[in-house]
Amino acid sequence: MAIEVFKRKEQKYLITQQQYEALIEQISPYMRPDKFGIDGRYTVTSLYFDNDDHEIYFETKNKLKYRQKLRLRVYNDTNMDGTAFFEVKQKHEKVVNKRRMLLPLKEAYRYLAYSDEIPLEEYETSNTQVLREIHYFRTLYALKPEMIVSYDRHALHGVYDPDLRITFDSNLRCRNEDLYLENGAYGENFIDPNLIVLEVKVSDSVPLWLVRILQDLNCEQKSASKFCTSMELLKQEALPNGIETEKIVMGGM
Repeated sequence: MAIEVFKRKEQKYLITQQQYEALIEQISPYMRPDKFGIDGRYTVTSLYFDNDDHEIYFETKNKLKYRQKLRLRVYNDTNMDGTAFFEVKQKHEKVVNKRRMLLPLKEAYRYLAYSDEIPLEEYETSNTQVLREIHYFRTLYALKPEMIVSYDRHALHGVYDPDLRITFDSNLRCRNEDLYLENGAYGENFIDPNLIVLEVKVSDSVPLWLVRILQDLNCEQKSASKFCTSMELLKQEALPNGIETEKIVMGGM
């Protein structure tokens, strides 16, 4: 059974391909590949939600102390009968809480189309309580499908510290047409293809050995919201003039 509730701290970095290769070599004694995918490598494709006023975008962009996102996620190629993960990701200051449930992709689409007509208890899901939370959030904000974000992930877990997780995301793409996850991972690159988003995820603090390696390789922490960066690329005309896009900042590193 997949874990449905997470609580952890996350640190994000934007690194080069050269830094990535050096990191992999130096952290290999401490890390093992994620059990999913091939050697911890797989593709992530997520359908993100927002409303007509882009409230979720602005809460994230303005770094409110408490903010949250709703997304429907699949891994690798899938079809309507494949497993999807419907999740709410909440962030309070530096602590991330994620609550998610598993359901067939076709059942997720059925919920999106008929949630006002079919009782929540009648959907096929691993956790009806999480579905209630998702439904409350979606209704409160009047959320609707906004865009699809996809990327190739290399995920590692700590050998001696099972709570340590490191992910490297590359080939980051987005689209706001064809919002069907079963149609695959494609779209426009929203971060320089030569850059990689590194995330260090821990329950408490980052191990000293990892801190030293990151410092030695000049890896600088950088807030890199995939959701915001994609929104700024796809919705340039809809957002206020003069807003500084993260794509430009990232590409200039």
